[in-house]
Amino acid sequence: MEIMEGSQLFSVDYYFSEKIKKQVGKDASVYISDCSIITGQLKEKNYDLVIIGTVHRFFSTFKRIVQQYNTAVIAHNLNFVKISKFGLLKNMFREDIIYRLKLCLEEGLLYAPEVYQKAQLLVLDQSLLSEGYQLLPIFYTKNFEETEHPVFTVVIPGGVSQKRRDYKKVFSKIKELENDFRTGKVLKNKLIEFIFLGKITEKKALTEIKDLERTLEYVNITYFTERVSQDDFERWMTKADILWCPIQQDTEFFSQQEIYGHTKMTGNIGDAIKYGKLAVFPADYPSESEFIIPEKENVMAQFEELKNISFDFRTQFSKATVQAELEKVLSDLIST
Repeated sequence: MEIMEGSQLFSVDYYFSEKIKKQVGKDASVYISDCSIITGQLKEKNYDLVIIGTVHRFFSTFKRIVQQYNTAVIAHNLNFVKISKFGLLKNMFREDIIYRLKLCLEEGLLYAPEVYQKAQLLVLDQSLLSEGYQLLPIFYTKNFEETEHPVFTVVIPGGVSQKRRDYKKVFSKIKELENDFRTGKVLKNKLIEFIFLGKITEKKALTEIKDLERTLEYVNITYFTERVSQDDFERWMTKADILWCPIQQDTEFFSQQEIYGHTKMTGNIGDAIKYGKLAVFPADYPSESEFIIPEKENVMAQFEELKNISFDFRTQFSKATVQAELEKVLSDLIST
């Protein structure tokens, strides 16, 4: 919504659930919708293009939309996009059986391949580009007020769950740093803080992080047991000196293997661009972006090195630049 503000070429309407509409506030172009009324709402307007943000539910509804309108779909899990009806049936009984049966019987799960085959497919990360996909550029660097602060702040954005990120390694590295302070390998007058910027979603992770906190004397950590508000998220992200993104490369969606950077995007890419922060990713994460830094073995020393390195986000990812790129993509999607 923000990137399309001020566009002279396009007018965009947004159809959200009531919950999402409350989060984005009042806007004349935002309409409350759901699967029971969206097709009727679209009939009232003569749209050149319909973009579906996520096709992970309401497959029968989206099938009708892609059959009736020039439609593009943002793909988040590229292996799921390619799955067959037989593959969907097979995966239905691997876990979450009741929920997946509901998707099949009430929401048309087996229509998923038809939706993806009929629509134009978009990705949000350059590293996921391949034949059959187009990049939808929506991330730009916002103008946040930069403030100096005495504590070197490392922010780890995202929910605290071992499934998505390697927090065991993070805890281990923090313990090593604490030991370096105690043994004099690191000057004790240096100040460093780690912010786990997301709700802790696992009891085991909460126990481990509390145990870690009790052992620390020189290193500070901050964590959250409740959902982080948007205001708090922005406050900490603007304060960050560096982002640390210890992503677990292997994951899955609907019992289908997905690989971050190859078939699935991490939201941390958008975080880095939006807030103009260098981000340290696992060394095997595939990215040609200069602001994505491969993690070294001694990541704490690496953070120290990165203090003096900068990247000109505001030139490469200015709102005007990204909006112009986005308008070109939209024009191509309409003419295809």
